[in-house]
Amino acid sequence: MANQSVWYFTGLPTDIIKNIESDLHTHYGNQMKDSRLIGHEINKVKRDSKNTWIPTDHWVAGWLWHFIQKANRTNFLYDLNHIDAENMQYTQYEEGMFYGWHNDAGIATAYKPQVTIDALHTQSNEDYLRERTVIQHELIRKLSFTLQLSGPDDYEGGNVQFLDENNKSYIAPRQQGTLIVFDSRTQHRVCKVTKGTRKSIVGWVVGPRWK
Repeated sequence: MANQSVWYFTGLPTDIIKNIESDLHTHYGNQMKDSRLIGHEINKVKRDSKNTWIPTDHWVAGWLWHFIQKANRTNFLYDLNHIDAENMQYTQYEEGMFYGWHNDAGIATAYKPQVTIDALHTQSNEDYLRERTVIQHELIRKLSFTLQLSGPDDYEGGNVQFLDENNKSYIAPRQQGTLIVFDSRTQHRVCKVTKGTRKSIVGWVVGPRWK
């Protein structure tokens, strides 16, 4: 039986992490904005953090993809395509900030098909093939990941907490450079930061709808 989450103590050197942070701050720091929920709503009762977006042509995406593929190959065995929207979040939680219980994917967040199989029966053969291709290429979030940039002593609180299949909670490691990969349907939260700042890179991997 697969685990709902796995993590890697990547051994990413501190100076490399500092270079990542410096690069992100230089190129994307002035784009930091209040984080939004999946529906693009700002709701600080549910989520209070700052983030900006990093394109996947940034070198760190290729390094992360290696571990994501390894996690999928050795644990999840999902049909994956690419990082969602070819972007990742650079996220910061300062004192008092948090993200309440949520999941990153599920029936409520799945894309609703504009064309159903029944509707295709009334289409011409050419339209049928085109619309059938649309359905086949609908993608959903299957895996989520977060790379810990802050050191464990850089902040207090701010733990990443998960709920397992038995509704029991557990805490992800805080070690700097740790990469956590988990099923996007997993309930999780970021506890309130009580001191300092927690920094991370977060993203999601999409694949074809479940069959």
